[in-house]
Amino acid sequence: MTLVLGVDSSTQSTKAVLVDVDDGMVVDSRTAPHPAGTEVDPRAWLAAYDDAAGPLLHRAAAVSVAGQQHGMVALDAAGEPVRPALLWNDIRSAGAARTLVEEMGGAQACAEAVGSVLVASFTSTKLRWLRDHEPAAADRVAEVLLPHDFVARHAAAPGTRSFTDRGDASGTGYYDTAGGTWRPDLLAAALGHDAALPEVVAGGAVAATTQDGAVVAAGTGDNMGGALGMALEPGDLLVSVGTSGVVSAISPRPVADGSGVVTGFADAHAGFLPMVTTMNAAGILDLQARWLGVDHAALASLALSAPWGSGGVSLLPYYGGERTPNRPDAVGTWHGLTSTTTRAELARAAFEALLCSLADAVDQLIATTGLEPNRLFLVGGATRSPALRAMAPALLGRAVTLPPPGEYVALGAARQAAWALAGTADPPSWGRRSVEELAPPGDSDEAAAAEVRAAYARLRDRT
Repeated sequence: MTLVLGVDSSTQSTKAVLVDVDDGMVVDSRTAPHPAGTEVDPRAWLAAYDDAAGPLLHRAAAVSVAGQQHGMVALDAAGEPVRPALLWNDIRSAGAARTLVEEMGGAQACAEAVGSVLVASFTSTKLRWLRDHEPAAADRVAEVLLPHDFVARHAAAPGTRSFTDRGDASGTGYYDTAGGTWRPDLLAAALGHDAALPEVVAGGAVAATTQDGAVVAAGTGDNMGGALGMALEPGDLLVSVGTSGVVSAISPRPVADGSGVVTGFADAHAGFLPMVTTMNAAGILDLQARWLGVDHAALASLALSAPWGSGGVSLLPYYGGERTPNRPDAVGTWHGLTSTTTRAELARAAFEALLCSLADAVDQLIATTGLEPNRLFLVGGATRSPALRAMAPALLGRAVTLPPPGEYVALGAARQAAWALAGTADPPSWGRRSVEELAPPGDSDEAAAAEVRAAYARLRDRT
């Protein structure tokens, strides 16, 4: 049996899965937590990698790392971080994003240059913030990496040069996504001086070897890894409900959306991964459960006991600012509260708001790309909630398919590792596991869900 190791270095933790290359089945797995916060010493990720992946490495013929997108890992000439890494969900660079877009000639010009309109998530905006707010640290920067680049180089033998892939590079703000090349001029404009960048390695190529001679693949961003792990095909929509909400699809063509709604990333293969992202997703339910003093099972029961529309209560769940729509300074907004509002209505309003936000993202991706979805896959920890499952088809407006629970980002990394090991033109076809089709909504549910979405849109558009 030949095994490969896939690693997901996410915001919250490192997850490692050991996978049989013949059928893609997981034979062992481990996990290790990451520190909380929107800025983290990136060396903590290396310790988590050693903890989660280290005991499995000796059994693997190849390894690949997928990681959280966008984070800024700024290194000095000795390869040490000049400051803690700023993560994708750190919004302090929102003003820098607006300035950089203006300097690039406006939103459409920015999208045509790098595939996306810059927002606070993008690495280049964090470099500009560093230049303006911590100039001494900025002056020391000799190399800029993404989180997955930093961990993947650690996985390789000592002395290995830095490497990345086109998928993760397309989320930096200094990579020409359509053309497939770095834009070092844009990095220098953001940081104030030149800095080294990792080599871009093709998705199925061998990037390096470990100290023990195992193959190390290029790795990729977490969203690209998830698409690879799901074996997404053209016509599939993937809706992920995790720390962030992500709606993505495989496209043969690059996207340059000047509205900024759709980010035009590359995928981990040879295509593109247009995406709409919300900053607030599963955390909406976590917060509501905490406020009501219940666990998630009780939150779902409360929500299912309330009627559609939550007794007239609507919520804009922008607790941490928002990326879609681009409102980095927004806060959560409740509307329609009265002296008769019940706990059940408050619970249901949280689910309705989460799904309305995701439904907006689905509609925006379809409208911008012109893609005609055949299937909608719903993944993420929040999909375990019976309330989310019950409301999703009506509020998302289409049939919903639930793949079995799994660490799809880590599985995508494992699939890439197997691809690099095999040296084939395409990744292995492991096939999909059995899926669950959620019951389609009845006519009354569809009508009620339409009213919920209309109420949500009125609140969104006037706030």
